[in-house]
Amino acid sequence: MKENRIHQRSFSSAIGIVNLYKYLVSEKREFALSKQLTGSGTSVGANSKESTGGQYEKDFLSKLSMHNEAEEIFKTLAKIITTRKSKI
Repeated sequence: MKENRIHQRSFSSAIGIVNLYKYLVSEKREFALSKQLTGSGTSVGANSKESTGGQYEKDFLSKLSMHNEAEEIFKTLAKIITTRKSKI
């Protein structure tokens, strides 16, 4: 069976989120935001898997839109980190 590209990308994103979590906890000693980020970022994969089983087009599109939101959050956090690092 051919692997779904969305599932592959969401898995890769989840790995990035987990690595960011590890960095925030170990280097910055940040716990609250990092836990929320991990929960929302890793749920993208579950949502994309569930979306392929959606019975209706609206359900399918709704589930996939969560993937886009998480990707935007990840990009924003990466920009914040890059900006902060450049000021150090």
